[in-house]
Amino acid sequence: MLNTLSLNRRSARTGRTRFSAAAGLAIGGAMLAGEILLAGCSGSSASSAGSAAAERAAAVPSAPAAGPAGQPASGAGQSASTGTTARLAPASDIIYTAQLTIRAGNVSSAAARATQIIEAVGGYVSNETNSADPDHPSEATATVQLKIPDASYPATLSQLASSLGTQLSLQEQAQDVTEQVADVNSQVASYEAAIAQLRALLSHAGSVGDLLSVQNQINNEETALETMQAQQRVLSHETSYATVTLTILGPKAKPVVHRPKAPPSLAGGLGAGWHALTVTVAWTLAFLGAIAPFAAIAAIAGYAIYRARRWMIRRRPAPR
Repeated sequence: MLNTLSLNRRSARTGRTRFSAAAGLAIGGAMLAGEILLAGCSGSSASSAGSAAAERAAAVPSAPAAGPAGQPASGAGQSASTGTTARLAPASDIIYTAQLTIRAGNVSSAAARATQIIEAVGGYVSNETNSADPDHPSEATATVQLKIPDASYPATLSQLASSLGTQLSLQEQAQDVTEQVADVNSQVASYEAAIAQLRALLSHAGSVGDLLSVQNQINNEETALETMQAQQRVLSHETSYATVTLTILGPKAKPVVHRPKAPPSLAGGLGAGWHALTVTVAWTLAFLGAIAPFAAIAAIAGYAIYRARRWMIRRRPAPR
């Protein structure tokens, strides 16, 4: 009996020992797996951080060396960001126009001087109109349209205003057409790509109907492409050359004043109606006055014919 109890106690003790050992192994294995997973995650995070740091290091240019005499180098980060902004900022396409009025002692000499000034900077004269009266040479005028390269536009305009004579007026306008230029360029590129694809499709067309259909599409695309290319050339020329309308007046010539039009109003409408009525009445009276002599002569002739006819009827013998 004692032996049996002791054996039972030993077996129970052995079972608890084995159970505790198994539990310890399971817990140890779980902890080991967790450490392996954590190590893997930390390694991947470290590798990701290292790659990100390497990319940032590659993107940021190397810092310049220190200046002479121990002066600190300029801020590399600031210069790098400024340069990137300057590279990414799109160039603006602007159309410059101006109207300049000059009073000169000799209109023809001033016009010739203006032509020399703009030709010296690479410009040209696109249009010129002269008005001169031999009996009154001091009232001569000239209107010259000048095309000036954009790079030389401000300096050339200042030179024209100061060297030709006395400046009377100057008006300048600037129109930003960057979006319009970008849209035209995009459409030109799209038409060119479509034509290239259609030509590649044309080489693989089998039947005559397919060939004609593809060729018609190519013709339509080429027509649209030529139209857009014409607009592209016009925009390129307008953004490359500023347009200056130069008006040169003689010593006694009167400047043309361009007054802005007033908005329509009730008083303006009444005035315009009354003016139209007076003009109509005046033209009607003038017409009646013009035809009155002819009407009088026609009335006298008609009355004479009537009296002669009556006299002839009275002289005719009565029938038996």
